[in-house]
Amino acid sequence: MPEEVAVKTWRELSRQFAALSWALESALKEQHELGMSEFEVLDRLVEDEHRCLRMQELGELIHLSQSALSRTVARLEKDGLVERALCATDRRGVYVRLTDPGQQRHAEARPTHRRVINDTLRG
Repeated sequence: MPEEVAVKTWRELSRQFAALSWALESALKEQHELGMSEFEVLDRLVEDEHRCLRMQELGELIHLSQSALSRTVARLEKDGLVERALCATDRRGVYVRLTDPGQQRHAEARPTHRRVINDTLRG
């Protein structure tokens, strides 16, 4: 691929990502009192059969730094949507568990999330 085509492609992907991120952040905040990263944490926990993941796994799945993930989980925990628990076999391991209110908030926000993605990407 010629260099200028690659740069043009990168710029278009970056533009689409920025537009989608802004649209998701706005809709989720306005309609469900969730940020985009907060929704993503809930979404990943809902997908797990045990509704529980290690902080490290969550960070890898949603591509947040450890400190950004910790702040995001703290906000969700403050609202009662998740809870943290220490790993029984490894005291250094911290798990994040989805609560019933968290599952409910996710169920309410999911249609908005999916609609915004579809609408924005269809352009």
